[in-house]
Amino acid sequence: MRIAAVVIGRNEGARLIACLDALADVSPVIYVDSGSTDGSVAAAQARGAQVVSLDMTQPFTAARARNAGLAQVPADVALVQLLDGDCVVQAGWIAAATAFLEDHADVAVVCGRRREMYPQASVYNALIDTEWDTPVGEALACGGDALMRVEALRAVDGYNPHLIAGEEPEMCVRLRQAGWRIWRLDAEMTAHDAQITRFSQWWQRSKRAGHAFAEGAALHGAAPERHWVAETRRALLWGAAGPLLIVLLTVLFGPIGLFAALVYPLQMLRLARRGGTAWGVFNVLGKFAEAQGALGYYLGRLTGRKKALIEYK
Repeated sequence: MRIAAVVIGRNEGARLIACLDALADVSPVIYVDSGSTDGSVAAAQARGAQVVSLDMTQPFTAARARNAGLAQVPADVALVQLLDGDCVVQAGWIAAATAFLEDHADVAVVCGRRREMYPQASVYNALIDTEWDTPVGEALACGGDALMRVEALRAVDGYNPHLIAGEEPEMCVRLRQAGWRIWRLDAEMTAHDAQITRFSQWWQRSKRAGHAFAEGAALHGAAPERHWVAETRRALLWGAAGPLLIVLLTVLFGPIGLFAALVYPLQMLRLARRGGTAWGVFNVLGKFAEAQGALGYYLGRLTGRKKALIEYK
């Protein structure tokens, strides 16, 4: 099978160079640039990549960038490796993923283990590395890195270009509804450089997740899919309804109502027993950011105002 790669990025610098160098045996490599000012375009061209410069007069989304790259994939290419410009494909991944797809004609997407390059750099990078450690086998969705069948992508019209987050899981819903399967292998796939060193970055990333949950549930929340309904409900319960209830109890019963807030440290302790202290603490704190993202999505729907991209880098 002939294989292409579509890489998206903006101002990734040395990370993009490492990404493209790891794809030296793949052809064509299509790089979609979203307004870089750091020489990314020249660096990609120097490495033989076909460069697509996204029209930045239109609202940017990663989904739109991926679609622009997919549009340049030649007709005789059967498989395409989707990749973010801050990721490096691991040796042996594409061969292993290709062999799996050759043996499983009903699988449209195959992904593997994404790891953080520098989990020790910050607690946030370490948390993200844990987040990437998902179960192997048949899955509901993939992330931004995956090897996919071009015919399957085109049959469902690719990514939804209007989504500012959660575009891969949403597309995977449509792929599964069309009869395809998604699979995660127990294999090293990519190394990722999150570069999250500040609480504000982590908050924005969690806020973006909350937006994705709410919008995904709005699109595919009906039975039997129930896409991200539970995630949205948890975010709103812990991040919005809980604080409002505490305020109400305090107004009605005075300072004694504040005792209701003890549910949060208790939840942190409960989760810490399963995933460690940092995971327990940030899992609970993240619900406030997720609720903010979800409520922002609902407000945008009510006002008819499209939400701008939520960036954390």
